[in-house]
Amino acid sequence: MGAATKLAFGVFLISFSSGAILGRSETQECVHYNYNPNPAAIQENRGNRSGIETCAGEKDKRRHCFATWRNVSGTVDIVKQGCWLDDTNCYDRTECVETKESPDVFFCCCEGNMCNQKLFYTPDNTQAVQTTSNPVTPKPPLFTTLMYSLVPIIGITAIILFSFWMYRNHKLAYPPVLVPTQDPGPMPPSPILGQKPLQLIEIKARGRFGCVWKAQLLNDYVAVKIFPIQDKQSWHNEYEIYNLSGMRHENLLHFLGAEKRGTNMDIELWLITAYHEKGSLTDYLKANVLSWNELCHIAQTMSRGLAYLHEDIPGLKDGHKPAIAHRDIKSKNILLKSNLTACIADFGLAQRFEAGKSAGDTHGQVGTRRYMAPEVLEGAINFQRDSFLRIDMYALGLVLWELAARCKAADGPVDEYMLPFEEEIGQHPSLEDMQDVVVHKKLRPTLRECWQKHAVSRSYTPCIFIYNVTEWAVQ
Repeated sequence: MGAATKLAFGVFLISFSSGAILGRSETQECVHYNYNPNPAAIQENRGNRSGIETCAGEKDKRRHCFATWRNVSGTVDIVKQGCWLDDTNCYDRTECVETKESPDVFFCCCEGNMCNQKLFYTPDNTQAVQTTSNPVTPKPPLFTTLMYSLVPIIGITAIILFSFWMYRNHKLAYPPVLVPTQDPGPMPPSPILGQKPLQLIEIKARGRFGCVWKAQLLNDYVAVKIFPIQDKQSWHNEYEIYNLSGMRHENLLHFLGAEKRGTNMDIELWLITAYHEKGSLTDYLKANVLSWNELCHIAQTMSRGLAYLHEDIPGLKDGHKPAIAHRDIKSKNILLKSNLTACIADFGLAQRFEAGKSAGDTHGQVGTRRYMAPEVLEGAINFQRDSFLRIDMYALGLVLWELAARCKAADGPVDEYMLPFEEEIGQHPSLEDMQDVVVHKKLRPTLRECWQKHAVSRSYTPCIFIYNVTEWAVQ
């Protein structure tokens, strides 16, 4: 490393360290307030709460205080006050100041004990002052001219050398496949989110392309699906599917917005959707058995959502909704609302079919192996719209079997929850395992109650349900 590079790197470390140390302390206290207008909550002593909150967090993270409030006819109504996570927008702010011009909800954050006790609103609308005459400027001396010329050149050279050094070190530390080659670019505006504070609370699920967090957006809970930059294609595909015309439906997961967080190597891609406390159908079936009415309601709403997704609907107010194949239907991707209404989620592998347009570079063997149709396992797919829709129908039949297997419609015990084919090939089957069971042996999930030796031991209702489901999926 040359002398210029070492000098630039040293200056960078000194400035970075001094900036990081400012305002950091082991503990921090903030004014805490939580507004709850619900009368029932007030009766149960869960109404407005105020006091002092001690901020906890990791040692290498900064601690901040925040406040949100509304301006109602000149009166300040505080919504929330408390501790805030490490946020670069709050660095070195000793006062809680909102600078955005006329927001719906005012938000500010700061560093220091009880710094959110007083709130300030200073809109950033300053304009440059124009002068009426131009003063006469004397000719600069030769030394000043040289300094103004050389300093920018030296600075740019130092930045280039430091960037090259960082690039080489990072390239050696990580495999090439993990280095993002493209920036996702500027994000489209999300009017629902705006500048409202969004705080992650806990991880609820992990999947192939990222993790799903429960988060708080003002007084509401939302779900945040976070993709690493190397899974940009899946994020982009799901974002585009959600933004197609006609994608607002009771039985499809409600989309709120998208964001890009972080910079350079730490970029994360976020999708924000509605949050459903009951979680996925898989999780619910593990912990609960179903009545006949509950089974029918979940099956009906789930099937209605997939039928709508598959439908080509012209003439909508917001345009033409194309037919869409999900390509990863499974109980993990079916979410349950509070009344057990099902909604379909996770469109990272979805494929749309628009008239006069090619389906693009479509790979047939995608999705979860356990739910792959026989033609997918054989690699004998006709790359037409109806073929992809039928693949979804096969997977839906397996999910309906999962429902029926946990139904208590008949007398007798209900078996523990199992995934399709789990009894034959376990919880982590390979592609070869699935080909052997589904293609070569032609096995399908069944209910033991349908094949009992004694007639009185056979559960009639679930068996008829499974028979009809099987016939429907095959057709």
